Amino acid sequence: MKFINYLEKISGVSIYPVVSLLLFTAVFVLVIIYAMRASRDTIAEMENIPLDDQ
Repeated sequence: MKFINYLEKISGVSIYPVVSLLLFTAVFVLVIIYAMRASRDTIAEMENIPLDDQ
């Protein structure tokens, strides 16, 4: 039995792809907004995190 047959038996399963797409899009947009609004000092500090010896 194929996996798709199990999915067909679940009622309301078609909403899961929509919810996951909306969740991904929301997180992506929030990260883009955070990156655009961050100050140059914050960006420079984050750039140097891998090089810190601490």
